[in-house]
Amino acid sequence: MSLKKPGYRSRLIDEKIARYLNIFGAVSIEGPKWCGKTWTSLAQANSVSYLTDRSQRDLAMVDPKYIFTHLSPQLIDEWQIVPEIWDAVRHECDTDREKGKFILTGSTALKVNEGTHKVFHSGVGRIVTLRMHPMSLYESGDSTGEVSLSGLLEGTVETGYVGKVELEKLARLIIRGGWPENIYTAEEDCGVIPESYIDSLVTKDMHEGAVKKRNPHKMRMLLRSLSRNESTLVGNKTLVKDIEEYENQDEIIESRATIADYLGVLDSLYLTANQEAFSLNYRSSARIGKAAKRHLVDPSLCCASLGLNVEKLLHDHETFGLLFEALVERDLRIFADYHGGHLFHFRDNASGDEVDAILEFKNGDYAAFEIKLSDGSIDDAITSLTRFYQYAKKKPKVMGIIVGHLQAVMQDKETGIYMIPATSLKP
Repeated sequence: MSLKKPGYRSRLIDEKIARYLNIFGAVSIEGPKWCGKTWTSLAQANSVSYLTDRSQRDLAMVDPKYIFTHLSPQLIDEWQIVPEIWDAVRHECDTDREKGKFILTGSTALKVNEGTHKVFHSGVGRIVTLRMHPMSLYESGDSTGEVSLSGLLEGTVETGYVGKVELEKLARLIIRGGWPENIYTAEEDCGVIPESYIDSLVTKDMHEGAVKKRNPHKMRMLLRSLSRNESTLVGNKTLVKDIEEYENQDEIIESRATIADYLGVLDSLYLTANQEAFSLNYRSSARIGKAAKRHLVDPSLCCASLGLNVEKLLHDHETFGLLFEALVERDLRIFADYHGGHLFHFRDNASGDEVDAILEFKNGDYAAFEIKLSDGSIDDAITSLTRFYQYAKKKPKVMGIIVGHLQAVMQDKETGIYMIPATSLKP
């Protein structure tokens, strides 16, 4: 008796949820609001309780067991509204050891044993937690899927024409983002949902559970700074400086003291997806940069924060390039999760050598990718990847350049490096 909604578009995480429901008593799905957690969970659930419904919430506050349906899997949507549900679910899973009893969804992270949140048990062994992201281009139907990450690793990808994609189309995909509700929205209205997301954050979400009052204007300035520095290694000092430009001197000390809190809010709402540094031995480990590359969870939020539209992106090649990189790295993160791997970046502080994206897998294999908006930068990307290959102690399984404005899959005969249109990728 699936509760799958008509028109549901399959997600890559579907397989993992189904698998883990056969292993654990409960599966918890975390991720930003509007990324599709509820519909994805309904596709696998046989009953549902919405904690946003007052009657359900009131019952759960009296005793969480009152909302248990005993029709498994039961979806409990936005469980964090009544944090005691976590322990109740864990206890229920302990009692009868049944697999796949619950699916929990949450758009706010709670820290165990902190503040007033009454969550006392981690749930290890009973509840497994999965991270969900906005849609990749493959999930939204904007990638042909002719080039698979698996195929690249196995050396089975064939070169050839895959179709032309105009820069204007790429700009629209960045503005629209990976929000399921936006997939069928008219192109001229695609910016409304990300803008509404920002408004909801600063007027409501950032204040929930706050011990002290937070400044909506300061949060907007932080988001603007993060967006302006998207896909870079910008440090907190730069973020603080950006905010201080809009403040008087009396507020500067406060901004320095609270920047961590504001960044923590974004983390707790799953609105950041920073890319950690790759640590594989490369020359001397002491020279390897450790800073994470900063990302908002979807580049559309950057556009909303900066007031960007298609025309502005097309006339600002540098910003367009950084946001295109963010778009591709969003998708690579989703693909890495699908394969049980992780997404990193690489930088050698001494030489300045960089690689935009490193995907490392459980077996130790990894792939190295440069990301370029147009084919005019391919030669530079080949040089960067070649230098990385030369000095890397353990060699990558495959190297590639993911390009926005490219019509065909190609392979450099000398280096073996693939050139791949971004709109042809799948996991």
